[in-house]
Amino acid sequence: MPLIWCSISGHGFGHAAQVVPVLNELGKLVPGLSAILRTTVPTSFFQPRLSIEWRDSPAEQDIGCVQRGPLNIDVPATWAAYDQFHATWETALEAEVAALRASRADLVLADISHLAIEAGRRAGLRTVGLCNLSWDQVLESLMTPTNDAHRRVLDHIRLAYRNADLMIRIAPGIPMPAFRTVADVGPVVGPLQAPILELRFRLKMSQDERLVLVGFGGVQLEAVPFEHMDRIQGYRFLFDGPVPCSCARVYSMPDMRIPFNSALASCDAIVTKPGYATVVEAVALQKPVVYVRRYNFVDEEPLVTYLHRYGRGAELSLKDFENGRWGASLERAFSASRQETPPAPSGAGEAAAMLAPYLAKAGT
Repeated sequence: MPLIWCSISGHGFGHAAQVVPVLNELGKLVPGLSAILRTTVPTSFFQPRLSIEWRDSPAEQDIGCVQRGPLNIDVPATWAAYDQFHATWETALEAEVAALRASRADLVLADISHLAIEAGRRAGLRTVGLCNLSWDQVLESLMTPTNDAHRRVLDHIRLAYRNADLMIRIAPGIPMPAFRTVADVGPVVGPLQAPILELRFRLKMSQDERLVLVGFGGVQLEAVPFEHMDRIQGYRFLFDGPVPCSCARVYSMPDMRIPFNSALASCDAIVTKPGYATVVEAVALQKPVVYVRRYNFVDEEPLVTYLHRYGRGAELSLKDFENGRWGASLERAFSASRQETPPAPSGAGEAAAMLAPYLAKAGT
């Protein structure tokens, strides 16, 4: 039966959120498809989302960035982690090649590990990348131009990326000159959930109150201004994490057992960072977004541009976020209007159609 080896970055949950809709669409085109998920993303993320047969194979696939919470990249620690990762490169590569061959996979799909792409080629398999960004471009924005060690890391990643047969760039994406062949597809959005109709009743909200989701992806916030949030009149907040028991207007989504996608569909707005999955889903649902920028992450600018072009958004400075001064930005987001009709979230189907021919003869 056709088997796809999926190398998924564990840098937050955004990469997994891109891969899952593509695999679900691919399963409609390739009968009997199954997947091996080579990743450190917990299985609990995939269980309610992935519709094809799959099994996990936990292993670190890349570094991404070392972060101090979702809003701060630890640049020195990031470069140190890459130095360590590449110091044992040949050993890690041999182990990955051996695992690939033992799996008898038919295709390697990477979002967006250079280790997986080079291992796939060395194992004699077709290899395809999928993402809106690439790690060499992320690191280039963080490098010291005169640092030879930084340049060696970038050259290593780019040389590995050239082994890919194809790079599928999902919109909105960044330039990816390291890849020999790049194919563009539309935005990738998972199945949109229906709102929880009884949620406002459960929270005892009045008709004129707004419900705001506060979620920053798979990297947990270290400091949250709960006391300030609790005093913002006219709003209630759903927080993607634990909440102090003293809060009267802020609720924990995990405690209430509300999945993130259901919370997004049920809320009136979201406070977040400009991350891929959250932005494209918020635009698809036409939810206002208040975002806190990092200013040193390479895909942030195209995501912010996409939000303001096709959705409704307002920036909240880091200082105002930390001090709970959210009201003005929330009001700007609600009063904003989109400039153009959003593009159809066609990327998952388009990417699946590109991948299906690689698996056409598998298992025959």
